[in-house]
Amino acid sequence: MPFRTRAVVTGAALATAAALLGPAEAYAARNDGERWTAAPATAPGGGARPSAQDRPYFYLEGAPGTVLKDRLALANPTGSAVTIRVGGAPAGPGRWIVTASEEVRVPPRTRADVPFTVTVPGDADPGDHPTALVAEASGRKAAVPVHLRVTGPALAALSVEDVAVERRGSAAVIRYVLVNRGNTTLAPRLAVHADGLFGRALRRAARALPVTLPPGRRLPLTEPWPDPPALDSVDVRLTVTAAGGARGTAVAAYTAVPWGAAALPPAGLLAGAAVWRLRRRRRVGDSRAGAAQKAPCQAEASRASTPQAGPCRAEADA
Repeated sequence: MPFRTRAVVTGAALATAAALLGPAEAYAARNDGERWTAAPATAPGGGARPSAQDRPYFYLEGAPGTVLKDRLALANPTGSAVTIRVGGAPAGPGRWIVTASEEVRVPPRTRADVPFTVTVPGDADPGDHPTALVAEASGRKAAVPVHLRVTGPALAALSVEDVAVERRGSAAVIRYVLVNRGNTTLAPRLAVHADGLFGRALRRAARALPVTLPPGRRLPLTEPWPDPPALDSVDVRLTVTAAGGARGTAVAAYTAVPWGAAALPPAGLLAGAAVWRLRRRRRVGDSRAGAAQKAPCQAEASRASTPQAGPCRAEADA
């Protein structure tokens, strides 16, 4: 098929274009009626000036080796002609884009459609390859997102890396990095568990993160922890999942020491806490074992008028 369009998540496409092009303006934010605009062309017979309601971005899909085609619409509502430079983003799949002309002169109150092609390399990996078409004139730069998908087996995979806990006064923040190691754009979900010497310190059920993760992208994130323990040695575990079976987990150690306990090294405090907890467990275990041993003796005494030899008699003599 030559090309195909369909609706996908607009926010993800615009965010990808912004990440690729830095200060380039997003299409939806610049269609103000006073300056030239760039947008996906509408179908023949459509309006003279495409808007975000027509097609907010391009969606193209094809197999490796395919040549995909579409048109970029440049509209000039002003009273002066403008010359607009157009082309693909300078990196990644943007280099697969070739426009029919690198410069287009658009007369006043006129629209010009610029054909372009996307040549998918024969060795391109299947999955999402987001990029953008860039238009520049009169000191302005605008980016129109291109959501490009190469057909083939999809692989959803991610990892959680560089997990660390940073103390901030009485609170803390968990820092981590998400990495998309597959070939599809992911919408990750995060769960947080923390367990210390004194038991459970934090439980947060899996929830959707307000981000999208294109293939190959590394994204630093933080998770607030307003009430961490004041004295404990904690293992903080982050688990991230996404559609398609993607799953990543990582653990970081965190040691909390009260400010007023500076006279005793943190290791000594935590070692003491660990010993106290171990002794408490042993006392509980001994009391339970004693209760279990007395139970059969009490039952035996209720069945016999005289004490019998054996453990129960020894306990009675004691």
